[in-house]
Amino acid sequence: QVKPQFESRANVNCGVFTAIEYKTQVVAGIMYFIKVQVSDVEYVHLKVFEGLRHENQGPSLVNFETGKTRDDPLTYF
Repeated sequence: QVKPQFESRANVNCGVFTAIEYKTQVVAGIMYFIKVQVSDVEYVHLKVFEGLRHENQGPSLVNFETGKTRDDPLTYF
């Protein structure tokens, strides 16, 4: 659901967009940290916020880090 947000903000078009790993952090909703494969060798780390259910808001891209590899550890940022 955040692929279009990432593509727009990073000014890229991803043929591949596959989540590989994720972590969560409970806040006033849930913060997801997601490692995503965007090409054969490129990965990005996404920070995605999903509000509480009663707020009826979909997930939104908060931040991202590019230039990652499959072996880079997924950390909170």
